Amino acid sequence: MLLNEEIKLDYSDVLIRPKRSTMSSRGEVKLERTHRFLWSKKKWTGIPIMSANMDTVGTPAMHKVLSKYKLITCPARHYLKENIDKFNKGENNICWFGGIEDIANLAKTSTGFIGLDVANGYTIRFVDAVKKLRDKCPDATIAAGNVVTADMTQELILAGADIVKVGIGPGSVCTTRIKTGIGYPQLSAVIECADAAHGLGAHIIADGGCVNSGDIVKAFAAGADFVMIGGMLAGHDECEGEVENGVMKFYGMASESAMDKHNNHNDYRGSEGKTVEVTYRGKADDTIKDILSGIRSACTYVGANRLKTLSKCTTFVRVNNTHNTIYGNE
Repeated sequence: MLLNEEIKLDYSDVLIRPKRSTMSSRGEVKLERTHRFLWSKKKWTGIPIMSANMDTVGTPAMHKVLSKYKLITCPARHYLKENIDKFNKGENNICWFGGIEDIANLAKTSTGFIGLDVANGYTIRFVDAVKKLRDKCPDATIAAGNVVTADMTQELILAGADIVKVGIGPGSVCTTRIKTGIGYPQLSAVIECADAAHGLGAHIIADGGCVNSGDIVKAFAAGADFVMIGGMLAGHDECEGEVENGVMKFYGMASESAMDKHNNHNDYRGSEGKTVEVTYRGKADDTIKDILSGIRSACTYVGANRLKTLSKCTTFVRVNNTHNTIYGNE
């Protein structure tokens, strides 16, 4: 047994200190980024926010809206097996995620990104799967995860991943930390994994834990190249599901709801996710505009005229528990 006493932080544990700025308007901020990937050698340009590959938010309707803003859609995994044609082929703002068993299907896609997505990215089997996918798709931009430490980030990159997905347990409908005691505070995970990835010329996705646009800002400020959101997109017209009494259901992909829908129950696996009701929020356009406005505003507070320079302009300050309660992030 080892005990690491170094303090690790979540998004709610910090704020960003404002700095003098020469900017006069948030309209001056450029949110688009261009990334060139280590193994595929391809370039991508857009706003690096991704919808989570969850049943309720990774839908064709959501993709249409996100595409207008040059954001990325990660379709729910069942579309990869059944209805891949519901998403336009050849687009660079789609990232198909599958499990280890989906490598053959992933190889058939012709979109911008493909990825392997498992709850536990620390197994030798998963590392071997990343190598296999790279061998099968040498020119693809490949994402892989999830992990939360620098050493495993580097191992997945060396195995062939261009992008590493970072986050274990921070999602609003994930119960992994409660069920298993496993996890890592998300802000620290992003900082440490980004540092490891950037040292090798690769990228990371901050996956989970964002409950408002300020958290997305903190993820980018911590070094994330992409930020994946799920709960923030739930409850909209573009989501899968019906509105009942002013609410919509939103569930984790390791929840009983997901296992019932996809018939993947087994004797050794329990649920590590939950189903919640979220307030119906209308069209996703307004939420996306609000998110992008918050990011632009944050950039003006620290003098970053481009999203690319936000992390260089950031000084995090720790806040105490009383402030967390006031801030709404208990």
